Formats: sequence, C-alpha cells, structure tokens
Amino acid sequence: MTSENQGPWNEGTPVPLYVITGGQDSSAKTFNLVTLIATRSEPDPAMQPEQASILTMCSYPLSVAEVSAYLSLPFSVVTVLLSTLVEEERVEAIAPVPVAAYPERGLLEAVIHGLRKL
Repeated sequence: MTSENQGPWNEGTPVPLYVITGGQDSSAKTFNLVTLIATRSEPDPAMQPEQASILTMCSYPLSVAEVSAYLSLPFSVVTVLLSTLVEEERVEAIAPVPVAAYPERGLLEAVIHGLRKL
C-alpha cells in the first residue's frame, strides 16, 4: 500500500491499548470492579485525555466498572490509568464496603422464638 492510498490520519482509528497505558501493566495496584474512584484534583491540560476524563467524571464517586464503561476501555487498561492517578494523588480509591455476613439460621430462629415468647 502506498502513501497515496493510505490517506490522512483518521481520528476514528482505534488507538492501540499499549499506547494509552504507556506499556505498563496493571500489577501496580489491584482494583475491584466496585472500588469507588473519587477525584482529588482538577485535570491538567498536559495529561492524557483518558486520565483527564477520569478526573472530570469522578467528581462524584464512580465504580471502576462504571469508569471502564464510560471510557469504553477494558478493565485492565482502566486499572493502569487509575494506578497512575492514585500514585500521583489525583484520585482516591475507596474500597467497597464488605457485605455483612448473614447470621446463622439457628440464631435467627432462636431470636424469633424469643420474640414470640414476649
């Protein structure tokens, strides 16, 4: 294919994911799909557009899954971007609240029995 057939740069051409992540992997920090991300600073004009978008959209806390969906990027790519932002203290990662353990059935039955006696 010659340069005449290639045409000008097309803005719709997908950018390889390794360009967005800078070749980094997501081993720096582990995120859960429901980890909440909250912005701690304003976007810098010199930063990556994806990172600036994260800072803009997370003024109200969003889960990592939501950030991934809004950016239309895979979870693994978003975690690399978030790891960098957390290290730079531009966002805060808020761990999900653990699901409370359900009490045992025997305990519930004992409580119900005790209430019925009242």
